[in-house]
Amino acid sequence: MEILAVPAAARGEFADLIDSMHRLRARVFGDRLDWDVDIKDDREADAYDQLNPTYILAVSTTGAVAGCARLLPATGPTMLANTFPQLLSSRRLDAHAGMVESSRFCVDTVLDEGRTGGVLHGMTLEMFAGIIEWSMANGYYEIVTATDLRFERILKRAGWPMQRLGQPCPIGSTMAVAGVLPADAASLNRIRAAACRPGTHVHHNFAA
Repeated sequence: MEILAVPAAARGEFADLIDSMHRLRARVFGDRLDWDVDIKDDREADAYDQLNPTYILAVSTTGAVAGCARLLPATGPTMLANTFPQLLSSRRLDAHAGMVESSRFCVDTVLDEGRTGGVLHGMTLEMFAGIIEWSMANGYYEIVTATDLRFERILKRAGWPMQRLGQPCPIGSTMAVAGVLPADAASLNRIRAAACRPGTHVHHNFAA
């Protein structure tokens, strides 16, 4: 498995993987989670995909995109500030240059690759590590996100607890919550330790 960072400038080079990512998002957010998302031609996308994000992709040994996340500078338009401000106690995001937003995180847990005997799916941990590593390499030290209570518990079990930015509230059929996560060496080391297991090769490629 490879964890790949695809910035806007490399979108054309990795067009097939980006298309596979949008298909994965449709399956996870539309079919499995039944979120209120826009799906067209079996692909999920929204306005934030037009803002030149960086995508973190987990690519399986067969070349399939098995996990993804979307990263945007928090100082620009973000999902949390512009779409879900009700999740913020002050109804505004105190963004700064060292903050990035992660959104549309998902992992295809149907795949056997990445499964461990532990509580968490190995690919989920590798994606967490990839997001932190990319953030640190690009000058970010805080990651904000809007997620649900189930995923908040997953973050805590991974050793990467989220500091809430407001009280949970319903969005559609989901009980959502906003929070901030540290992007630092201590968090990265805890997640790497949790993800470490014999027989698994993960290559992080952030040069693209």
